[in-house]
Amino acid sequence: MNVAIVGASGAVGQEFLRLLAERNFPIDTLTLFGSERSAGRVYEFKGEKLTVKLLQHNDDFKGIDVAFVSAGGGTSKEFEKTITKHGTLMIDNSSAFRMDEDVPLVVPEVNGEDARNTPRNVIANPNCTTIQMVVALKAIEELSHIKRVHVSTYQSASGAGAAAMDELVEQHAQMSRGEEPTVNKFAFRLAYNVIPHIDVFTDNGYTKEEMKMFHETRKIMHSDVMVSATCVRVPVLRNHSESIWVETERPISVEEAQAAFASAAGVTLWDKPEEKLYPMPLNLESCDDVYVGRVRKDLANECGLTFWTVSDQIRKGAALNAVQIAEYLFK
Repeated sequence: MNVAIVGASGAVGQEFLRLLAERNFPIDTLTLFGSERSAGRVYEFKGEKLTVKLLQHNDDFKGIDVAFVSAGGGTSKEFEKTITKHGTLMIDNSSAFRMDEDVPLVVPEVNGEDARNTPRNVIANPNCTTIQMVVALKAIEELSHIKRVHVSTYQSASGAGAAAMDELVEQHAQMSRGEEPTVNKFAFRLAYNVIPHIDVFTDNGYTKEEMKMFHETRKIMHSDVMVSATCVRVPVLRNHSESIWVETERPISVEEAQAAFASAAGVTLWDKPEEKLYPMPLNLESCDDVYVGRVRKDLANECGLTFWTVSDQIRKGAALNAVQIAEYLFK
């Protein structure tokens, strides 16, 4: 099929290039699009040199079957009709359309069937923290309905883009030289720090990032589950971590939960604390699955379970999930 990547020069766009090659995605032609700053750059794909075209309001998407879009919400909203008007399926990585009723919000392991109903030729990729969580929650939901979720996230610099990753590296280097660290991408210095503030605060005291986890989880899982999140930025380059507590309708044993995680699509269970085997960002970069460990009964609630997850934010949290949506539909 004919494929396009919009935002090809960004961290997620570059991950799209790697994944499409690694997974041998069926491609006849691949077209790269970008902003004025990116247009003209050349990238290699399977031995072929591809030049980034300027994204414009024209007919460049005529004949393209699927466009993977990761260029920010403003660009997605502005170019939606340009991208889809000739029938191109737009799989969008921004927050622009996630809560629109006529746009499916899809994690293939959880609600792949929703991708078949696309009245606007648009499918939304969920927020990275939500993707990671619902892949794990799906395993528990199949045992007993989840009534409540409390989650604290430990989100890497990659969630704010390649420039944020560069800034974290530079901050450590600057501080080692005794220099004042550069702070541009976050509200405060991230090196040797954690920041309990991702996105803007809303009237209820939660940030938009935290409210995304509430609303997106309910839409993806077709559930009345209540989600309370605290989202924290940590000085890690890639891979988000999440500490998740769930309350189910009936008590679930640790053994039941571990068996469910071990057999769940998109999940790898690493849960042998006596051997110091549990997921960490350190050793899971560029892995596809959501890794789960530290599965425990909650001490304060008979129907409660708590567990720990790690997943590559750029990969499963963004580019891989979008590619898996396309694979699900066109397989």
